[in-house]
Amino acid sequence: MTIQFIGATGEVTGSKHLITTDAGHRILLDCGMYQGKGMETDAANRDLGFDPATIDCVVLSHAHIDHSGLIPYICKKGFKGDIYCTPATRDLCALMLTDTAFIQEQDVRMYNKKIDRQHPHKEKGKTYKIEPLYTQHDVEKAMHHFVTYSYDRRFRLFDEVLLTFTNSGHMLGSAICSLEIYETDPNAGASAEKRWKRVTYTGDVGRLHSHILPSPMLFPQCDYLICESTYGDRLHDDPMVTEEQLLGVVEDTCVRRKGQLLIPSFSVGRTQEIVYVLNQLYNDGRLPHIPVYVDSPMSTNATQIFRMYPEALSDDVRDTMQFDPDPFGFNTLRYITDIHESKTLNHKEDPCIIISASGMLEAGRIKHHVANHISDPRCTILIVGYCEPTTLGARIQKPGLKWISIFGLDRRIKAQITKIEGFSGHGDWREMIDYFTRSLQVENVKRTFIVHGETGAQEAYKEHLHDAGFRNIDIPQRGDTVRL
Repeated sequence: MTIQFIGATGEVTGSKHLITTDAGHRILLDCGMYQGKGMETDAANRDLGFDPATIDCVVLSHAHIDHSGLIPYICKKGFKGDIYCTPATRDLCALMLTDTAFIQEQDVRMYNKKIDRQHPHKEKGKTYKIEPLYTQHDVEKAMHHFVTYSYDRRFRLFDEVLLTFTNSGHMLGSAICSLEIYETDPNAGASAEKRWKRVTYTGDVGRLHSHILPSPMLFPQCDYLICESTYGDRLHDDPMVTEEQLLGVVEDTCVRRKGQLLIPSFSVGRTQEIVYVLNQLYNDGRLPHIPVYVDSPMSTNATQIFRMYPEALSDDVRDTMQFDPDPFGFNTLRYITDIHESKTLNHKEDPCIIISASGMLEAGRIKHHVANHISDPRCTILIVGYCEPTTLGARIQKPGLKWISIFGLDRRIKAQITKIEGFSGHGDWREMIDYFTRSLQVENVKRTFIVHGETGAQEAYKEHLHDAGFRNIDIPQRGDTVRL
Protein backbone atom coordinates (compact mmCIF):
# COMPACT_ATOMS: atom_id res chain seq x y z
CA MET A 1 0.00 0.00 0.00
CA THR A 2 0.93 3.64 -0.28
CA ILE A 3 0.05 6.70 1.78
CA GLN A 4 -0.04 10.12 0.16
CA PHE A 5 0.01 13.13 2.47
CA ILE A 6 -2.17 15.78 0.84
CA GLY A 7 -3.04 18.25 3.62
CA ALA A 8 -2.14 19.32 7.16
CA THR A 9 1.58 19.06 6.39
CA GLY A 10 3.49 21.82 8.14
CA GLU A 11 0.18 23.40 9.18
CA VAL A 12 -2.94 22.55 11.15
CA THR A 13 -5.69 22.74 8.54
CA GLY A 14 -6.79 20.79 5.50
CA SER A 15 -6.26 17.26 6.87
CA LYS A 16 -6.31 14.75 4.01
CA HIS A 17 -4.25 11.55 3.73
CA LEU A 18 -4.86 9.01 0.98
CA ILE A 19 -4.23 5.28 1.40
CA THR A 20 -4.13 3.13 -1.75
CA THR A 21 -4.07 -0.61 -1.02
CA ASP A 22 -2.38 -3.18 -3.23
CA ALA A 23 -5.88 -4.40 -4.15
CA GLY A 24 -6.59 -0.94 -5.55
CA HIS A 25 -8.90 0.43 -2.86
CA ARG A 26 -8.46 4.16 -2.23
CA ILE A 27 -9.27 5.24 1.33
CA LEU A 28 -9.21 8.93 2.25
CA LEU A 29 -8.41 9.67 5.89
CA ASP A 30 -10.33 12.89 6.64
CA CYS A 31 -11.32 15.49 4.07
CA GLY A 32 -10.57 18.79 5.76
CA MET A 33 -10.91 22.35 4.58
CA TYR A 34 -8.06 24.86 4.67
CA GLN A 35 -9.06 27.67 7.02
CA GLY A 36 -7.76 30.92 8.45
CA LYS A 37 -6.97 33.09 5.41
CA GLY A 38 -10.42 34.07 4.19
CA MET A 39 -10.77 34.03 0.41
CA GLU A 40 -7.04 33.27 0.06
CA THR A 41 -7.70 29.63 0.92
CA ASP A 42 -10.25 29.27 -1.89
CA ALA A 43 -7.74 28.06 -4.49
CA ALA A 44 -6.16 25.55 -2.07
CA ASN A 45 -9.57 24.09 -1.24
CA ARG A 46 -10.57 23.76 -4.89
CA ASP A 47 -7.30 22.00 -5.78
CA LEU A 48 -7.90 18.69 -4.00
CA GLY A 49 -4.84 16.84 -5.27
CA PHE A 50 -6.95 13.81 -6.29
CA ASP A 51 -9.99 12.92 -8.36
CA PRO A 52 -12.95 12.45 -5.95
CA ALA A 53 -14.54 9.92 -8.33
CA THR A 54 -11.58 7.55 -7.73
CA ILE A 55 -11.98 7.50 -3.94
CA ASP A 56 -13.75 4.41 -2.60
CA CYS A 57 -14.50 5.66 0.92
CA VAL A 58 -13.67 8.31 3.52
CA VAL A 59 -12.69 7.49 7.09
CA LEU A 60 -13.57 10.56 9.17
CA SER A 61 -11.89 11.04 12.54
CA HIS A 62 -14.14 13.87 13.78
CA ALA A 63 -16.39 16.75 12.77
CA HIS A 64 -14.12 19.79 12.98
CA ILE A 65 -14.13 21.60 9.65
CA ASP A 66 -10.36 21.32 9.19
CA HIS A 67 -10.99 17.55 9.05
CA SER A 68 -14.47 17.32 7.48
CA GLY A 69 -15.08 20.60 5.65
CA LEU A 70 -14.55 19.44 2.06
CA ILE A 71 -16.80 16.38 2.22
CA PRO A 72 -19.72 18.11 0.42
CA TYR A 73 -17.25 19.40 -2.17
CA ILE A 74 -15.90 15.95 -3.09
CA CYS A 75 -19.48 14.61 -3.23
CA LYS A 76 -20.31 17.45 -5.62
CA LYS A 77 -17.22 16.55 -7.67
CA GLY A 78 -18.03 12.87 -8.15
CA PHE A 79 -17.37 10.95 -4.92
CA LYS A 80 -19.89 8.08 -4.68
CA GLY A 81 -18.61 6.06 -1.71
CA ASP A 82 -19.40 5.83 1.99
CA ILE A 83 -18.14 8.12 4.75
CA TYR A 84 -17.42 6.18 7.95
CA CYS A 85 -17.54 7.89 11.33
CA THR A 86 -19.14 7.69 14.79
CA PRO A 87 -22.83 8.64 15.33
CA ALA A 88 -21.99 11.88 17.19
CA THR A 89 -19.61 12.91 14.41
CA ARG A 90 -22.36 12.44 11.86
CA ASP A 91 -24.80 14.57 13.90
CA LEU A 92 -22.25 17.34 14.37
CA CYS A 93 -21.26 17.28 10.69
CA ALA A 94 -24.89 17.83 9.69
CA LEU A 95 -24.82 21.00 11.77
CA MET A 96 -21.29 22.25 11.09
CA LEU A 97 -21.16 21.60 7.35
CA THR A 98 -24.49 23.37 6.88
CA ASP A 99 -23.14 26.36 8.79
CA THR A 100 -19.96 26.33 6.69
CA ALA A 101 -22.01 26.29 3.49
CA PHE A 102 -24.13 29.19 4.75
CA ILE A 103 -21.00 31.24 5.53
CA GLN A 104 -19.58 30.49 2.07
CA GLU A 105 -22.80 31.56 0.39
CA GLN A 106 -22.74 34.83 2.33
CA ASP A 107 -19.03 35.48 1.67
CA VAL A 108 -19.38 34.76 -2.05
CA ARG A 109 -22.44 36.98 -2.33
CA MET A 110 -20.55 39.88 -0.73
CA TYR A 111 -17.44 39.24 -2.83
CA ASN A 112 -19.41 39.17 -6.07
CA LYS A 113 -21.20 42.43 -5.18
CA LYS A 114 -17.79 44.00 -4.63
CA ILE A 115 -16.61 42.67 -8.01
CA ASP A 116 -19.69 44.11 -9.71
CA ARG A 117 -18.80 47.53 -8.31
CA GLN A 118 -15.18 47.22 -9.43
CA HIS A 119 -16.01 45.99 -12.94
CA PRO A 120 -19.20 47.80 -14.00
CA HIS A 121 -18.31 47.36 -17.69
CA LYS A 122 -17.19 43.74 -18.08
CA GLU A 123 -15.48 42.42 -21.18
CA LYS A 124 -17.75 40.20 -23.22
CA GLY A 125 -17.40 36.54 -22.28
CA LYS A 126 -15.26 37.28 -19.23
CA THR A 127 -16.50 36.71 -15.69
CA TYR A 128 -14.94 37.83 -12.43
CA LYS A 129 -17.46 36.22 -10.13
CA ILE A 130 -16.88 33.09 -8.07
CA GLU A 131 -19.15 30.36 -6.71
CA PRO A 132 -19.10 28.78 -3.25
CA LEU A 133 -17.32 25.46 -2.92
CA TYR A 134 -20.70 24.03 -2.03
CA THR A 135 -24.14 25.08 -0.90
CA GLN A 136 -26.47 24.01 1.88
CA HIS A 137 -28.26 21.82 -0.67
CA ASP A 138 -24.94 20.08 -1.44
CA VAL A 139 -24.51 19.37 2.29
CA GLU A 140 -27.95 17.80 2.45
CA LYS A 141 -27.03 15.42 -0.38
CA ALA A 142 -23.62 14.64 1.12
CA MET A 143 -25.14 13.54 4.44
CA HIS A 144 -26.67 10.51 2.64
CA HIS A 145 -23.13 9.10 2.27
CA PHE A 146 -22.52 8.86 6.03
CA VAL A 147 -22.36 5.41 7.67
CA THR A 148 -21.89 5.32 11.45
CA TYR A 149 -20.29 2.84 13.84
CA SER A 150 -19.87 3.18 17.58
CA TYR A 151 -16.54 2.96 19.39
CA ASP A 152 -14.64 -0.31 19.76
CA ARG A 153 -16.56 -2.17 17.05
CA ARG A 154 -14.29 -3.80 14.50
CA PHE A 155 -15.98 -3.71 11.09
CA ARG A 156 -15.11 -4.44 7.48
CA LEU A 157 -14.60 -1.77 4.82
CA PHE A 158 -13.54 -4.24 2.13
CA ASP A 159 -12.60 -7.93 2.10
CA GLU A 160 -9.03 -7.12 3.08
CA VAL A 161 -9.60 -3.94 5.15
CA LEU A 162 -10.92 -3.69 8.73
CA LEU A 163 -11.52 -0.54 10.79
CA THR A 164 -11.98 0.20 14.49
CA PHE A 165 -12.84 3.55 16.09
CA THR A 166 -11.44 4.36 19.56
CA ASN A 167 -12.47 7.44 21.57
CA SER A 168 -9.69 10.04 21.20
CA GLY A 169 -11.15 12.48 23.77
CA HIS A 170 -10.69 15.49 21.45
CA MET A 171 -14.33 16.38 20.86
CA LEU A 172 -17.72 14.69 20.99
CA GLY A 173 -17.53 11.71 18.63
CA SER A 174 -13.82 12.02 17.83
CA ALA A 175 -11.96 8.82 17.10
CA ILE A 176 -8.58 7.19 16.69
CA CYS A 177 -8.91 5.27 13.41
CA SER A 178 -7.21 1.86 13.42
CA LEU A 179 -7.01 0.17 10.02
CA GLU A 180 -5.98 -3.41 9.37
CA ILE A 181 -5.02 -4.09 5.75
CA TYR A 182 -4.28 -7.62 4.48
CA GLU A 183 -1.53 -7.62 1.86
CA THR A 184 2.04 -8.61 1.05
CA ASP A 185 5.05 -6.93 2.66
CA PRO A 186 6.91 -5.19 -0.22
CA ASN A 187 10.28 -5.84 1.48
CA ALA A 188 9.78 -9.58 1.99
CA GLY A 189 10.49 -10.82 -1.54
CA ALA A 190 8.37 -12.31 -4.33
CA SER A 191 7.41 -15.44 -2.36
CA ALA A 192 6.19 -13.58 0.73
CA GLU A 193 2.76 -14.43 2.09
CA LYS A 194 0.14 -11.83 2.86
CA ARG A 195 -0.21 -10.50 6.39
CA TRP A 196 -2.21 -7.89 8.27
CA LYS A 197 -0.61 -4.44 8.29
CA ARG A 198 -1.89 -2.15 11.03
CA VAL A 199 -2.13 1.57 10.30
CA THR A 200 -3.40 3.98 12.97
CA TYR A 201 -4.48 7.53 12.20
CA THR A 202 -4.97 9.62 15.32
CA GLY A 203 -6.96 12.52 13.89
CA ASP A 204 -6.70 14.95 16.82
CA VAL A 205 -5.89 13.73 20.34
CA GLY A 206 -7.60 15.21 23.39
CA ARG A 207 -6.42 16.08 26.88
CA LEU A 208 -5.72 13.36 29.43
CA HIS A 209 -7.97 15.29 31.80
CA SER A 210 -10.83 17.31 30.31
CA HIS A 211 -13.76 19.02 32.01
CA ILE A 212 -16.44 17.52 29.78
CA LEU A 213 -14.90 14.64 27.79
CA PRO A 214 -13.44 11.33 28.95
CA SER A 215 -9.71 10.76 28.67
CA PRO A 216 -8.56 9.24 25.37
CA MET A 217 -9.06 5.47 25.44
CA LEU A 218 -6.22 3.06 24.70
CA PHE A 219 -6.13 1.96 21.07
CA PRO A 220 -4.83 -1.25 19.40
CA GLN A 221 -1.20 -1.86 18.55
CA CYS A 222 -0.11 -0.62 15.13
CA ASP A 223 2.80 -1.01 12.74
CA TYR A 224 2.48 2.50 11.29
CA LEU A 225 1.32 5.60 13.18
CA ILE A 226 0.09 8.86 11.64
CA CYS A 227 -0.20 11.37 14.49
CA GLU A 228 -1.07 15.03 15.00
CA SER A 229 1.35 17.53 16.54
CA THR A 230 -0.59 20.76 17.16
CA TYR A 231 0.96 21.26 20.59
CA GLY A 232 4.09 19.23 19.94
CA ASP A 233 6.25 21.96 21.45
CA ARG A 234 4.06 23.14 24.35
CA LEU A 235 2.62 22.12 27.71
CA HIS A 236 -0.80 23.03 29.09
CA ASP A 237 -1.84 24.12 32.55
CA ASP A 238 -3.71 21.71 34.79
CA PRO A 239 -7.52 21.87 34.22
CA MET A 240 -8.09 23.02 37.81
CA VAL A 241 -5.58 25.84 37.31
CA THR A 242 -7.48 26.75 34.12
CA GLU A 243 -10.74 26.98 36.07
CA GLU A 244 -9.19 29.38 38.58
CA GLN A 245 -7.62 31.41 35.78
CA LEU A 246 -11.03 31.86 34.16
CA LEU A 247 -12.60 32.93 37.45
CA GLY A 248 -9.77 35.42 37.96
CA VAL A 249 -10.35 36.99 34.53
CA VAL A 250 -14.11 37.21 35.20
CA GLU A 251 -13.58 38.92 38.55
CA ASP A 252 -10.95 41.33 37.21
CA THR A 253 -12.99 42.33 34.15
CA CYS A 254 -16.58 42.22 35.31
CA VAL A 255 -16.25 43.05 39.03
CA ARG A 256 -13.16 45.23 39.41
CA ARG A 257 -13.20 47.06 36.05
CA LYS A 258 -16.97 46.64 35.47
CA GLY A 259 -16.41 45.77 31.81
CA GLN A 260 -17.43 43.11 29.34
CA LEU A 261 -15.51 39.86 28.96
CA LEU A 262 -15.48 38.68 25.33
CA ILE A 263 -14.53 35.06 24.69
CA PRO A 264 -14.01 34.02 21.04
CA SER A 265 -14.75 30.31 21.11
CA PHE A 266 -15.30 27.47 18.69
CA SER A 267 -18.99 26.59 18.66
CA VAL A 268 -18.45 22.86 19.15
CA GLY A 269 -16.48 21.62 22.12
CA ARG A 270 -14.76 24.73 23.43
CA THR A 271 -17.98 26.66 24.08
CA GLN A 272 -19.55 23.73 25.92
CA GLU A 273 -16.45 23.29 28.08
CA ILE A 274 -16.37 26.96 29.08
CA VAL A 275 -20.11 26.94 29.82
CA TYR A 276 -19.69 23.80 31.92
CA VAL A 277 -16.90 25.40 33.99
CA LEU A 278 -19.02 28.52 34.50
CA ASN A 279 -21.91 26.25 35.49
CA GLN A 280 -19.71 24.57 38.11
CA LEU A 281 -18.61 27.95 39.46
CA TYR A 282 -22.28 29.03 39.57
CA ASN A 283 -23.28 25.85 41.43
CA ASP A 284 -20.47 26.47 43.93
CA GLY A 285 -21.62 30.06 44.49
CA ARG A 286 -18.35 31.48 43.18
CA LEU A 287 -19.45 33.02 39.89
CA PRO A 288 -20.24 36.75 40.15
CA HIS A 289 -23.92 37.46 39.57
CA ILE A 290 -23.62 38.86 36.04
CA PRO A 291 -25.32 37.95 32.76
CA VAL A 292 -23.61 35.33 30.60
CA TYR A 293 -24.50 35.16 26.90
CA VAL A 294 -23.72 32.41 24.41
CA ASP A 295 -24.25 34.42 21.26
CA SER A 296 -24.18 31.83 18.50
CA PRO A 297 -26.95 29.84 16.83
CA MET A 298 -24.55 27.00 16.06
CA SER A 299 -23.26 26.87 19.64
CA THR A 300 -26.86 26.64 20.80
CA ASN A 301 -27.63 23.77 18.42
CA ALA A 302 -24.33 22.01 19.17
CA THR A 303 -25.07 22.12 22.89
CA GLN A 304 -28.33 20.30 22.18
CA ILE A 305 -26.33 17.53 20.50
CA PHE A 306 -24.04 17.30 23.54
CA ARG A 307 -27.13 16.83 25.68
CA MET A 308 -28.11 13.88 23.43
CA TYR A 309 -24.92 11.95 24.24
CA PRO A 310 -24.48 11.93 28.05
CA GLU A 311 -22.77 8.52 27.83
CA ALA A 312 -19.99 10.13 25.76
CA LEU A 313 -19.24 12.80 28.37
CA SER A 314 -16.84 12.67 31.31
CA ASP A 315 -17.53 11.14 34.70
CA ASP A 316 -17.51 14.66 36.17
CA VAL A 317 -20.33 15.76 33.88
CA ARG A 318 -22.40 12.65 34.61
CA ASP A 319 -21.84 13.13 38.36
CA THR A 320 -22.99 16.73 38.03
CA MET A 321 -26.12 15.56 36.23
CA GLN A 322 -27.14 13.59 39.33
CA PHE A 323 -28.14 16.88 40.99
CA ASP A 324 -28.04 19.33 38.06
CA PRO A 325 -29.93 17.94 35.06
CA ASP A 326 -28.51 20.56 32.70
CA PRO A 327 -24.72 20.98 33.09
CA PHE A 328 -24.75 23.45 30.18
CA GLY A 329 -27.25 25.91 31.62
CA PHE A 330 -27.76 28.06 34.73
CA ASN A 331 -30.01 30.94 35.76
CA THR A 332 -27.81 33.82 34.60
CA LEU A 333 -26.98 32.17 31.24
CA ARG A 334 -28.83 32.93 28.01
CA TYR A 335 -28.37 31.35 24.61
CA ILE A 336 -28.93 33.94 21.86
CA THR A 337 -29.86 33.01 18.30
CA ASP A 338 -31.73 36.11 17.13
CA ILE A 339 -29.51 38.54 15.22
CA HIS A 340 -31.27 41.62 16.63
CA GLU A 341 -30.62 40.47 20.21
CA SER A 342 -27.00 39.89 19.23
CA LYS A 343 -26.67 43.44 17.92
CA THR A 344 -27.94 44.89 21.21
CA LEU A 345 -24.93 43.30 22.96
CA ASN A 346 -22.63 45.56 20.93
CA HIS A 347 -23.97 48.53 22.87
CA LYS A 348 -24.13 46.89 26.27
CA GLU A 349 -22.44 48.94 29.02
CA ASP A 350 -23.06 46.72 32.05
CA PRO A 351 -20.64 43.95 33.07
CA CYS A 352 -21.29 40.64 31.32
CA ILE A 353 -19.64 37.66 29.65
CA ILE A 354 -20.17 37.12 25.91
CA ILE A 355 -19.10 33.78 24.42
CA SER A 356 -19.35 33.68 20.64
CA ALA A 357 -17.84 32.16 17.50
CA SER A 358 -15.46 32.08 15.78
CA GLY A 359 -12.56 30.95 17.91
CA MET A 360 -9.91 32.52 15.64
CA LEU A 361 -11.85 35.79 15.27
CA GLU A 362 -12.04 35.41 11.51
CA ALA A 363 -15.83 35.68 11.16
CA GLY A 364 -19.09 35.45 13.04
CA ARG A 365 -20.75 37.59 15.67
CA ILE A 366 -17.72 37.72 17.96
CA LYS A 367 -15.79 39.74 15.37
CA HIS A 368 -18.45 42.47 15.60
CA HIS A 369 -18.36 42.37 19.41
CA VAL A 370 -14.59 42.72 19.41
CA ALA A 371 -14.73 45.57 16.90
CA ASN A 372 -17.17 47.42 19.16
CA HIS A 373 -15.35 46.80 22.47
CA ILE A 374 -11.64 46.63 21.65
CA SER A 375 -11.13 50.33 22.39
CA ASP A 376 -12.78 50.10 25.83
CA PRO A 377 -10.13 49.75 28.58
CA ARG A 378 -12.69 48.15 30.89
CA CYS A 379 -13.06 45.14 28.60
CA THR A 380 -11.09 41.94 28.14
CA ILE A 381 -10.75 39.73 25.06
CA LEU A 382 -9.92 36.24 26.29
CA ILE A 383 -8.34 33.81 23.79
CA VAL A 384 -9.02 30.22 24.85
CA GLY A 385 -7.56 28.10 22.06
CA TYR A 386 -5.20 27.74 19.16
CA CYS A 387 -5.27 30.49 16.50
CA GLU A 388 -3.68 29.91 13.09
CA PRO A 389 -0.86 32.50 12.69
CA THR A 390 -2.51 34.52 9.91
CA THR A 391 -5.84 34.96 11.72
CA LEU A 392 -7.12 38.01 13.60
CA GLY A 393 -7.13 35.90 16.77
CA ALA A 394 -3.38 35.38 16.47
CA ARG A 395 -2.50 38.90 15.29
CA ILE A 396 -4.40 40.54 18.13
CA GLN A 397 -2.11 38.78 20.65
CA LYS A 398 1.07 40.42 19.35
CA PRO A 399 2.82 42.08 22.33
CA GLY A 400 2.80 45.86 22.26
CA LEU A 401 0.28 46.11 19.43
CA LYS A 402 -1.57 49.46 19.57
CA TRP A 403 -3.79 49.36 16.48
CA ILE A 404 -5.47 46.63 14.46
CA SER A 405 -7.69 46.61 11.38
CA ILE A 406 -11.12 45.01 11.76
CA PHE A 407 -13.67 45.22 8.94
CA GLY A 408 -11.29 47.54 7.10
CA LEU A 409 -11.12 50.12 9.90
CA ASP A 410 -8.14 50.72 12.19
CA ARG A 411 -9.12 50.27 15.85
CA ARG A 412 -7.12 51.42 18.87
CA ILE A 413 -6.45 48.52 21.23
CA LYS A 414 -7.27 49.56 24.77
CA ALA A 415 -9.01 46.38 25.96
CA GLN A 416 -6.91 43.81 27.77
CA ILE A 417 -5.89 40.83 25.60
CA THR A 418 -5.48 37.64 27.65
CA LYS A 419 -4.97 33.98 26.83
CA ILE A 420 -5.72 30.76 28.72
CA GLU A 421 -4.15 27.67 27.10
CA GLY A 422 -5.80 25.06 29.32
CA PHE A 423 -9.10 24.94 27.43
CA SER A 424 -7.43 23.48 24.35
CA GLY A 425 -9.00 20.31 22.98
CA HIS A 426 -5.56 19.06 21.92
CA GLY A 427 -3.24 17.18 24.21
CA ASP A 428 0.19 18.74 24.74
CA TRP A 429 3.34 16.83 23.84
CA ARG A 430 3.70 15.19 27.25
CA GLU A 431 0.05 14.09 27.34
CA MET A 432 0.27 12.62 23.84
CA ILE A 433 3.53 10.79 24.56
CA ASP A 434 2.00 9.35 27.73
CA TYR A 435 -1.07 8.26 25.78
CA PHE A 436 0.88 6.64 22.96
CA THR A 437 3.31 4.80 25.23
CA ARG A 438 0.42 3.38 27.26
CA SER A 439 -1.44 2.27 24.11
CA LEU A 440 1.50 0.89 22.14
CA GLN A 441 4.53 -1.30 22.41
CA VAL A 442 6.69 1.44 20.98
CA GLU A 443 9.45 -0.89 19.78
CA ASN A 444 6.94 -2.59 17.45
CA VAL A 445 5.94 0.61 15.66
CA LYS A 446 7.86 0.47 12.38
CA ARG A 447 7.33 4.06 11.21
CA THR A 448 5.70 7.19 12.57
CA PHE A 449 4.47 10.11 10.47
CA ILE A 450 3.94 13.52 12.08
CA VAL A 451 1.17 15.67 10.57
CA HIS A 452 -1.21 18.49 11.59
CA GLY A 453 1.25 20.88 13.18
CA GLU A 454 3.35 23.90 12.37
CA THR A 455 6.93 23.14 11.39
CA GLY A 456 8.46 24.16 14.73
CA ALA A 457 5.96 22.08 16.69
CA GLN A 458 6.59 19.08 14.44
CA GLU A 459 10.36 19.25 14.82
CA ALA A 460 10.10 19.53 18.61
CA TYR A 461 7.58 16.69 18.78
CA LYS A 462 9.86 14.47 16.68
CA GLU A 463 12.53 14.84 19.36
CA HIS A 464 10.03 14.03 22.12
CA LEU A 465 8.87 10.91 20.26
CA HIS A 466 12.47 9.81 19.74
CA ASP A 467 13.21 10.27 23.45
CA ALA A 468 10.16 8.07 24.18
CA GLY A 469 11.59 5.22 22.08
CA PHE A 470 9.95 5.79 18.70
CA ARG A 471 12.18 5.26 15.67
CA ASN A 472 11.88 5.94 11.91
CA ILE A 473 9.98 9.20 12.46
CA ASP A 474 9.06 11.19 9.34
CA ILE A 475 7.65 14.68 8.83
CA PRO A 476 6.07 14.41 5.37
CA GLN A 477 5.70 17.34 3.01
CA ARG A 478 2.57 18.06 1.02
CA GLY A 479 2.21 15.53 -1.80
CA ASP A 480 4.75 13.04 -0.42
CA THR A 481 3.87 9.40 -1.14
CA VAL A 482 5.28 6.59 1.01
CA ARG A 483 5.16 2.86 0.29
CA LEU A 484 4.51 0.64 3.31
